[in-house]
Amino acid sequence: MKNGTIELLAPAGDAERLHMAVLYGADSVYLAGTSFGMRSFAGNFSPEELPRAVKFAHAHGVSVHVTVNTMPRNAEAAALPAYLEQLEDAGVDALILADLGAFRMAEKYAPHCARHVSTQQSIGNYACANAWHDLGAQRVVLARELSLDEIAEIRAKTPKSLEIETFGHGAMCVSYSGRCLLSNYMTGRDSNRGACAQPCRYQYALMEEKRPGEYFPVFEDERGTYILNSRDMCMIDHLDDLQKAGVDCIKIEGRAKSAYYAAIVTGAYRHCIDSVAKGEPLDPAWRDEVEHVSHRVYSSGFYYGFPGQYTENSRYIREWQVCAIVESCTPEGLATCSLRNKFAMGDTLEAVGPDLRPFAFAVGEMFDADGAALTEPKTPQMRFTLRLPKAVPPYSILRHSVALSAK
Repeated sequence: MKNGTIELLAPAGDAERLHMAVLYGADSVYLAGTSFGMRSFAGNFSPEELPRAVKFAHAHGVSVHVTVNTMPRNAEAAALPAYLEQLEDAGVDALILADLGAFRMAEKYAPHCARHVSTQQSIGNYACANAWHDLGAQRVVLARELSLDEIAEIRAKTPKSLEIETFGHGAMCVSYSGRCLLSNYMTGRDSNRGACAQPCRYQYALMEEKRPGEYFPVFEDERGTYILNSRDMCMIDHLDDLQKAGVDCIKIEGRAKSAYYAAIVTGAYRHCIDSVAKGEPLDPAWRDEVEHVSHRVYSSGFYYGFPGQYTENSRYIREWQVCAIVESCTPEGLATCSLRNKFAMGDTLEAVGPDLRPFAFAVGEMFDADGAALTEPKTPQMRFTLRLPKAVPPYSILRHSVALSAK
Protein backbone atom coordinates (compact mmCIF):
# COMPACT_ATOMS: atom_id res chain seq x y z
CA MET A 1 0.00 0.00 0.00
CA LYS A 2 1.00 3.62 -0.48
CA ASN A 3 0.32 5.97 2.45
CA GLY A 4 -2.14 3.48 3.92
CA THR A 5 -4.25 3.19 0.75
CA ILE A 6 -4.33 0.49 -1.88
CA GLU A 7 -1.81 1.09 -4.65
CA LEU A 8 -3.40 1.60 -8.06
CA LEU A 9 -1.50 -0.12 -10.88
CA ALA A 10 -2.62 0.91 -14.36
CA PRO A 11 -1.82 -0.42 -17.85
CA ALA A 12 0.44 1.48 -20.25
CA GLY A 13 0.53 -0.24 -23.63
CA ASP A 14 2.34 2.63 -25.36
CA ALA A 15 3.43 6.23 -24.74
CA GLU A 16 -0.04 7.76 -25.13
CA ARG A 17 -1.59 5.24 -22.74
CA LEU A 18 1.28 5.81 -20.32
CA HIS A 19 0.61 9.55 -20.26
CA MET A 20 -3.11 8.95 -19.69
CA ALA A 21 -2.59 6.45 -16.87
CA VAL A 22 -0.06 8.68 -15.10
CA LEU A 23 -2.03 11.92 -15.44
CA TYR A 24 -5.35 10.34 -14.48
CA GLY A 25 -4.02 9.13 -11.14
CA ALA A 26 -2.08 5.85 -11.25
CA ASP A 27 0.36 5.15 -8.42
CA SER A 28 2.26 2.81 -10.70
CA VAL A 29 2.09 1.61 -14.29
CA TYR A 30 2.97 -1.67 -15.93
CA LEU A 31 4.30 -1.88 -19.45
CA ALA A 32 6.57 -3.97 -21.64
CA GLY A 33 9.61 -3.63 -23.79
CA THR A 34 9.67 -5.27 -27.18
CA SER A 35 10.47 -8.73 -25.77
CA PHE A 36 9.27 -11.19 -23.13
CA GLY A 37 5.92 -9.48 -22.42
CA MET A 38 2.48 -11.14 -22.34
CA ARG A 39 0.84 -8.61 -24.69
CA SER A 40 2.81 -8.67 -27.92
CA PHE A 41 0.06 -6.74 -29.75
CA ALA A 42 0.18 -3.73 -27.46
CA GLY A 43 2.35 -0.89 -28.74
CA ASN A 44 5.05 -1.57 -26.13
CA PHE A 45 8.29 0.40 -25.71
CA SER A 46 11.48 0.27 -27.77
CA PRO A 47 14.91 0.46 -26.09
CA GLU A 48 14.96 4.18 -26.93
CA GLU A 49 11.43 4.84 -25.68
CA LEU A 50 11.68 2.96 -22.38
CA PRO A 51 14.05 5.36 -20.55
CA ARG A 52 11.86 8.29 -21.62
CA ALA A 53 8.79 6.47 -20.29
CA VAL A 54 10.48 5.82 -16.95
CA LYS A 55 11.64 9.44 -16.71
CA PHE A 56 8.12 10.75 -17.39
CA ALA A 57 6.54 8.43 -14.82
CA HIS A 58 9.14 9.18 -12.16
CA ALA A 59 8.73 12.92 -12.71
CA HIS A 60 5.10 12.46 -11.66
CA GLY A 61 5.90 10.20 -8.69
CA VAL A 62 4.74 7.06 -10.47
CA SER A 63 6.69 3.79 -10.41
CA VAL A 64 7.22 1.60 -13.48
CA HIS A 65 6.78 -2.17 -13.55
CA VAL A 66 7.92 -4.03 -16.68
CA THR A 67 6.43 -7.38 -17.69
CA VAL A 68 8.99 -10.12 -18.34
CA ASN A 69 6.41 -12.84 -17.88
CA THR A 70 6.48 -15.08 -20.93
CA MET A 71 7.91 -18.58 -20.70
CA PRO A 72 11.16 -18.25 -22.73
CA ARG A 73 12.62 -21.02 -24.86
CA ASN A 74 16.34 -21.82 -24.86
CA ALA A 75 17.34 -19.27 -27.51
CA GLU A 76 15.29 -16.57 -25.80
CA ALA A 77 16.76 -17.38 -22.39
CA ALA A 78 20.20 -16.65 -23.82
CA ALA A 79 19.01 -13.13 -24.70
CA LEU A 80 17.55 -12.41 -21.26
CA PRO A 81 20.68 -11.11 -19.48
CA ALA A 82 21.22 -8.27 -21.95
CA TYR A 83 17.52 -7.38 -21.85
CA LEU A 84 17.45 -7.36 -18.04
CA GLU A 85 20.52 -5.13 -17.95
CA GLN A 86 18.73 -2.75 -20.31
CA LEU A 87 15.77 -2.56 -17.91
CA GLU A 88 18.13 -1.98 -14.99
CA ASP A 89 19.87 0.85 -16.85
CA ALA A 90 16.52 2.45 -17.74
CA GLY A 91 15.70 2.82 -14.05
CA VAL A 92 12.73 0.43 -14.01
CA ASP A 93 11.32 -0.04 -10.49
CA ALA A 94 10.04 -3.62 -10.70
CA LEU A 95 9.96 -6.64 -13.00
CA ILE A 96 6.89 -8.88 -13.32
CA LEU A 97 8.26 -12.39 -13.80
CA ALA A 98 6.75 -15.84 -14.33
CA ASP A 99 9.61 -18.14 -15.32
CA LEU A 100 11.82 -19.30 -12.45
CA GLY A 101 14.97 -19.06 -14.57
CA ALA A 102 14.12 -15.48 -15.57
CA PHE A 103 13.39 -14.71 -11.91
CA ARG A 104 16.87 -15.87 -10.85
CA MET A 105 18.53 -14.07 -13.78
CA ALA A 106 16.81 -10.84 -12.74
CA GLU A 107 18.48 -11.03 -9.35
CA LYS A 108 21.87 -11.04 -11.07
CA TYR A 109 21.36 -8.77 -14.07
CA ALA A 110 18.81 -6.28 -12.69
CA PRO A 111 19.65 -6.17 -8.97
CA HIS A 112 18.00 -2.78 -8.34
CA CYS A 113 14.65 -3.87 -9.77
CA ALA A 114 12.14 -5.38 -7.35
CA ARG A 115 10.92 -8.81 -8.43
CA HIS A 116 7.16 -9.40 -8.65
CA VAL A 117 5.78 -12.85 -9.45
CA SER A 118 3.24 -12.78 -12.28
CA THR A 119 -0.29 -14.17 -12.12
CA GLN A 120 0.95 -16.60 -14.79
CA GLN A 121 2.42 -18.57 -11.88
CA SER A 122 -1.11 -19.15 -10.54
CA ILE A 123 -0.22 -18.51 -6.90
CA GLY A 124 -3.23 -19.77 -4.96
CA ASN A 125 -2.01 -20.54 -1.44
CA TYR A 126 0.19 -19.13 1.32
CA ALA A 127 2.80 -21.91 1.01
CA CYS A 128 3.48 -20.97 -2.62
CA ALA A 129 3.54 -17.26 -1.78
CA ASN A 130 6.02 -17.87 1.03
CA ALA A 131 8.23 -19.98 -1.23
CA TRP A 132 8.49 -17.15 -3.73
CA HIS A 133 9.24 -14.70 -0.92
CA ASP A 134 12.03 -16.98 0.29
CA LEU A 135 13.49 -16.83 -3.23
CA GLY A 136 13.51 -13.03 -3.15
CA ALA A 137 10.09 -11.91 -4.40
CA GLN A 138 8.92 -8.55 -3.06
CA ARG A 139 5.39 -9.05 -4.41
CA VAL A 140 3.14 -11.84 -5.66
CA VAL A 141 0.31 -11.27 -8.14
CA LEU A 142 -2.27 -13.80 -7.01
CA ALA A 143 -4.28 -16.08 -9.27
CA ARG A 144 -7.58 -14.55 -10.36
CA GLU A 145 -9.50 -17.58 -9.11
CA LEU A 146 -9.16 -16.77 -5.40
CA SER A 147 -11.87 -15.56 -3.03
CA LEU A 148 -11.46 -12.70 -0.58
CA ASP A 149 -11.36 -15.21 2.29
CA GLU A 150 -8.52 -17.10 0.63
CA ILE A 151 -6.63 -13.85 0.01
CA ALA A 152 -7.10 -12.85 3.64
CA GLU A 153 -5.67 -16.20 4.76
CA ILE A 154 -2.67 -15.76 2.47
CA ARG A 155 -2.14 -12.30 3.95
CA ALA A 156 -2.35 -13.65 7.50
CA LYS A 157 0.15 -16.45 6.81
CA THR A 158 2.79 -14.51 4.86
CA PRO A 159 5.27 -11.87 6.08
CA LYS A 160 4.24 -8.22 5.79
CA SER A 161 7.36 -7.64 3.67
CA LEU A 162 5.67 -9.66 0.91
CA GLU A 163 3.23 -7.43 -0.98
CA ILE A 164 -0.01 -8.86 -2.37
CA GLU A 165 -1.36 -7.70 -5.71
CA THR A 166 -4.65 -8.77 -7.26
CA PHE A 167 -6.59 -7.90 -10.41
CA GLY A 168 -9.35 -5.41 -9.73
CA HIS A 169 -10.76 -4.56 -13.14
CA GLY A 170 -10.78 -5.84 -16.71
CA ALA A 171 -11.07 -8.93 -18.85
CA MET A 172 -11.23 -12.37 -17.28
CA CYS A 173 -9.69 -15.40 -18.96
CA VAL A 174 -11.78 -18.55 -19.54
CA SER A 175 -8.72 -20.60 -18.65
CA TYR A 176 -6.90 -20.83 -15.32
CA SER A 177 -4.96 -17.60 -14.83
CA GLY A 178 -4.28 -17.36 -18.55
CA ARG A 179 -2.77 -20.82 -19.04
CA CYS A 180 -4.49 -21.76 -22.27
CA LEU A 181 -3.49 -23.60 -25.46
CA LEU A 182 -6.68 -22.94 -27.45
CA SER A 183 -5.24 -19.93 -29.31
CA ASN A 184 -2.04 -21.80 -30.15
CA TYR A 185 -3.97 -24.81 -31.40
CA MET A 186 -6.37 -22.84 -33.59
CA THR A 187 -4.28 -19.92 -34.85
CA GLY A 188 -0.64 -20.63 -34.04
CA ARG A 189 -0.62 -17.64 -31.69
CA ASP A 190 0.45 -18.71 -28.20
CA SER A 191 -1.41 -17.09 -25.30
CA ASN A 192 1.45 -18.06 -22.99
CA ARG A 193 3.86 -16.05 -25.12
CA GLY A 194 1.84 -12.86 -25.42
CA ALA A 195 -0.11 -13.47 -28.61
CA CYS A 196 -3.57 -14.73 -27.61
CA ALA A 197 -6.15 -14.49 -30.42
CA GLN A 198 -9.02 -14.97 -27.91
CA PRO A 199 -10.73 -17.85 -29.74
CA CYS A 200 -12.85 -18.37 -26.62
CA ARG A 201 -14.80 -15.30 -27.78
CA TYR A 202 -15.50 -16.62 -31.30
CA GLN A 203 -18.99 -17.49 -32.54
CA TYR A 204 -18.95 -21.17 -33.56
CA ALA A 205 -21.07 -23.34 -35.86
CA LEU A 206 -21.11 -27.10 -36.49
CA MET A 207 -20.12 -28.75 -39.79
CA GLU A 208 -20.64 -32.45 -40.62
CA GLU A 209 -17.68 -34.01 -42.46
CA LYS A 210 -19.77 -35.25 -45.43
CA ARG A 211 -21.49 -31.90 -45.88
CA PRO A 212 -18.60 -29.45 -46.37
CA GLY A 213 -19.62 -25.83 -46.39
CA GLU A 214 -22.96 -26.54 -44.76
CA TYR A 215 -23.00 -24.98 -41.31
CA PHE A 216 -25.35 -25.78 -38.46
CA PRO A 217 -25.84 -23.44 -35.53
CA VAL A 218 -24.69 -24.67 -32.13
CA PHE A 219 -27.19 -24.08 -29.35
CA GLU A 220 -26.84 -25.14 -25.74
CA ASP A 221 -30.30 -23.75 -25.07
CA GLU A 222 -32.63 -21.05 -26.37
CA ARG A 223 -30.06 -18.40 -25.43
CA GLY A 224 -27.40 -19.81 -27.74
CA THR A 225 -23.87 -21.02 -26.96
CA TYR A 226 -22.16 -19.77 -23.85
CA ILE A 227 -19.80 -22.44 -22.53
CA LEU A 228 -16.77 -20.17 -23.10
CA ASN A 229 -18.47 -16.93 -22.06
CA SER A 230 -16.50 -14.58 -19.86
CA ARG A 231 -17.64 -11.43 -18.11
CA ASP A 232 -15.32 -8.55 -17.23
CA MET A 233 -14.24 -7.96 -13.65
CA CYS A 234 -15.19 -4.77 -11.83
CA MET A 235 -14.38 -4.37 -8.13
CA ILE A 236 -14.87 -0.61 -7.88
CA ASP A 237 -17.84 -1.13 -5.53
CA HIS A 238 -15.84 -3.44 -3.25
CA LEU A 239 -12.56 -1.61 -2.68
CA ASP A 240 -13.11 -1.58 1.07
CA ASP A 241 -13.36 -5.38 1.06
CA LEU A 242 -10.12 -5.67 -0.91
CA GLN A 243 -8.39 -3.41 1.60
CA LYS A 244 -9.76 -5.38 4.56
CA ALA A 245 -8.49 -8.62 2.99
CA GLY A 246 -4.98 -7.18 3.01
CA VAL A 247 -4.51 -6.45 -0.68
CA ASP A 248 -1.64 -4.00 -1.18
CA CYS A 249 -2.19 -3.26 -4.86
CA ILE A 250 -5.00 -3.67 -7.35
CA LYS A 251 -4.23 -4.01 -11.04
CA ILE A 252 -6.32 -2.73 -13.92
CA GLU A 253 -6.12 -5.19 -16.81
CA GLY A 254 -5.78 -3.74 -20.31
CA ARG A 255 -2.37 -3.03 -21.87
CA ALA A 256 -3.86 -3.82 -25.28
CA LYS A 257 -6.82 -1.51 -24.70
CA SER A 258 -7.16 2.13 -25.72
CA ALA A 259 -5.70 5.27 -24.19
CA TYR A 260 -9.28 6.31 -23.45
CA TYR A 261 -9.77 3.12 -21.42
CA ALA A 262 -6.51 3.69 -19.54
CA ALA A 263 -7.55 7.24 -18.66
CA ILE A 264 -11.17 6.70 -17.70
CA VAL A 265 -10.78 3.50 -15.66
CA THR A 266 -7.67 4.81 -13.90
CA GLY A 267 -9.41 8.07 -13.03
CA ALA A 268 -12.50 6.28 -11.74
CA TYR A 269 -10.53 3.96 -9.46
CA ARG A 270 -8.28 6.80 -8.29
CA HIS A 271 -11.19 8.81 -6.95
CA CYS A 272 -12.99 5.79 -5.48
CA ILE A 273 -9.84 4.49 -3.74
CA ASP A 274 -9.33 7.93 -2.25
CA SER A 275 -12.95 8.00 -1.04
CA VAL A 276 -12.55 4.60 0.64
CA ALA A 277 -9.35 5.78 2.33
CA LYS A 278 -11.25 8.78 3.76
CA GLY A 279 -14.22 6.68 4.84
CA GLU A 280 -16.48 8.51 2.40
CA PRO A 281 -19.16 7.00 0.12
CA LEU A 282 -18.27 6.62 -3.54
CA ASP A 283 -19.16 9.64 -5.66
CA PRO A 284 -21.69 8.36 -8.24
CA ALA A 285 -20.07 10.49 -10.95
CA TRP A 286 -16.77 8.63 -10.63
CA ARG A 287 -18.36 5.24 -10.03
CA ASP A 288 -20.31 5.69 -13.27
CA GLU A 289 -17.15 6.29 -15.29
CA VAL A 290 -16.41 2.54 -15.63
CA GLU A 291 -19.67 2.31 -17.60
CA HIS A 292 -18.26 4.81 -20.13
CA VAL A 293 -15.65 2.43 -21.59
CA SER A 294 -16.04 -0.58 -23.85
CA HIS A 295 -16.67 -3.60 -21.63
CA ARG A 296 -18.52 -6.86 -21.23
CA VAL A 297 -21.12 -7.29 -18.51
CA TYR A 298 -19.35 -6.73 -15.20
CA SER A 299 -18.97 -9.18 -12.34
CA SER A 300 -16.93 -9.51 -9.15
CA GLY A 301 -15.09 -12.54 -10.49
CA PHE A 302 -14.22 -15.18 -7.86
CA TYR A 303 -13.86 -12.75 -4.95
CA TYR A 304 -17.18 -13.73 -3.36
CA GLY A 305 -17.13 -17.38 -4.37
CA PHE A 306 -17.54 -19.30 -7.60
CA PRO A 307 -19.32 -16.94 -10.02
CA GLY A 308 -21.20 -19.63 -11.94
CA GLN A 309 -21.77 -19.93 -15.68
CA TYR A 310 -22.85 -16.76 -17.45
CA THR A 311 -25.58 -17.61 -19.93
CA GLU A 312 -26.27 -14.28 -21.62
CA ASN A 313 -24.69 -12.40 -24.51
CA SER A 314 -21.08 -11.50 -23.70
CA ARG A 315 -20.46 -9.05 -26.54
CA TYR A 316 -18.87 -5.71 -25.72
CA ILE A 317 -21.02 -2.83 -24.53
CA ARG A 318 -19.89 0.32 -26.37
CA GLU A 319 -21.94 3.43 -25.70
CA TRP A 320 -19.37 6.26 -25.74
CA GLN A 321 -16.92 7.49 -28.34
CA VAL A 322 -13.95 9.85 -28.04
CA CYS A 323 -14.35 12.97 -30.17
CA ALA A 324 -11.18 14.89 -29.32
CA ILE A 325 -8.26 15.21 -26.91
CA VAL A 326 -7.49 18.60 -25.37
CA GLU A 327 -3.86 19.62 -25.93
CA SER A 328 -4.03 22.96 -24.12
CA CYS A 329 -6.61 25.37 -22.76
CA THR A 330 -6.62 29.04 -21.80
CA PRO A 331 -8.01 30.21 -18.43
CA GLU A 332 -11.07 31.42 -20.37
CA GLY A 333 -11.81 27.93 -21.72
CA LEU A 334 -10.50 28.23 -25.28
CA ALA A 335 -9.21 24.72 -25.90
CA THR A 336 -6.81 23.54 -28.61
CA CYS A 337 -7.84 20.01 -29.48
CA SER A 338 -6.84 17.05 -31.65
CA LEU A 339 -9.72 15.36 -33.47
CA ARG A 340 -10.44 11.63 -33.00
CA ASN A 341 -14.00 11.20 -34.32
CA LYS A 342 -16.36 13.56 -36.10
CA PHE A 343 -18.88 15.77 -34.33
CA ALA A 344 -20.58 19.05 -35.21
CA MET A 345 -21.59 22.41 -33.80
CA GLY A 346 -24.70 22.03 -31.67
CA ASP A 347 -23.88 18.47 -30.56
CA THR A 348 -23.82 17.68 -26.86
CA LEU A 349 -20.44 16.42 -25.63
CA GLU A 350 -18.99 15.50 -22.26
CA ALA A 351 -15.61 16.61 -20.99
CA VAL A 352 -13.62 14.60 -18.45
CA GLY A 353 -9.98 14.99 -17.52
CA PRO A 354 -7.25 14.54 -14.94
CA ASP A 355 -9.10 15.30 -11.69
CA LEU A 356 -11.84 16.95 -13.78
CA ARG A 357 -15.36 15.90 -12.85
CA PRO A 358 -17.33 15.00 -16.01
CA PHE A 359 -19.61 17.74 -17.35
CA ALA A 360 -21.77 18.10 -20.45
CA PHE A 361 -21.85 21.07 -22.81
CA ALA A 362 -23.25 22.05 -26.19
CA VAL A 363 -20.63 22.58 -28.88
CA GLY A 364 -20.38 26.22 -29.84
CA GLU A 365 -17.93 28.08 -32.04
CA MET A 366 -14.88 26.27 -33.45
CA PHE A 367 -11.93 27.36 -35.59
CA ASP A 368 -9.34 25.53 -37.66
CA ALA A 369 -5.58 26.07 -37.34
CA ASP A 370 -5.81 29.10 -39.64
CA GLY A 371 -8.56 30.72 -37.61
CA ALA A 372 -11.35 29.94 -40.06
CA ALA A 373 -14.74 29.12 -38.55
CA LEU A 374 -15.69 25.43 -38.42
CA THR A 375 -19.07 23.76 -38.11
CA GLU A 376 -17.69 20.19 -38.21
CA PRO A 377 -14.02 19.18 -37.93
CA LYS A 378 -13.55 16.11 -40.13
CA THR A 379 -9.88 15.31 -40.75
CA PRO A 380 -8.50 12.76 -38.26
CA GLN A 381 -5.87 14.21 -35.91
CA MET A 382 -6.55 17.75 -37.16
CA ARG A 383 -5.92 20.53 -34.62
CA PHE A 384 -8.71 22.99 -33.97
CA THR A 385 -9.92 25.30 -31.22
CA LEU A 386 -13.16 24.97 -29.33
CA ARG A 387 -14.68 27.22 -26.69
CA LEU A 388 -15.54 25.30 -23.48
CA PRO A 389 -17.68 26.52 -20.56
CA LYS A 390 -14.58 26.51 -18.34
CA ALA A 391 -10.87 25.77 -18.43
CA VAL A 392 -9.83 22.10 -18.49
CA PRO A 393 -6.39 20.49 -18.07
CA PRO A 394 -4.34 19.05 -20.95
CA TYR A 395 -5.19 15.46 -21.87
CA SER A 396 -8.85 16.04 -21.05
CA ILE A 397 -11.16 13.98 -23.24
CA LEU A 398 -14.21 15.18 -25.16
CA ARG A 399 -16.70 12.38 -25.87
CA HIS A 400 -20.27 11.77 -26.91
CA SER A 401 -22.85 9.10 -26.37
CA VAL A 402 -23.28 6.83 -29.39
CA ALA A 403 -24.59 3.30 -29.90
CA LEU A 404 -21.59 1.19 -30.96
CA SER A 405 -22.42 -2.11 -29.24
CA ALA A 406 -22.45 -5.20 -31.48
CA LYS A 407 -25.89 -6.68 -32.10
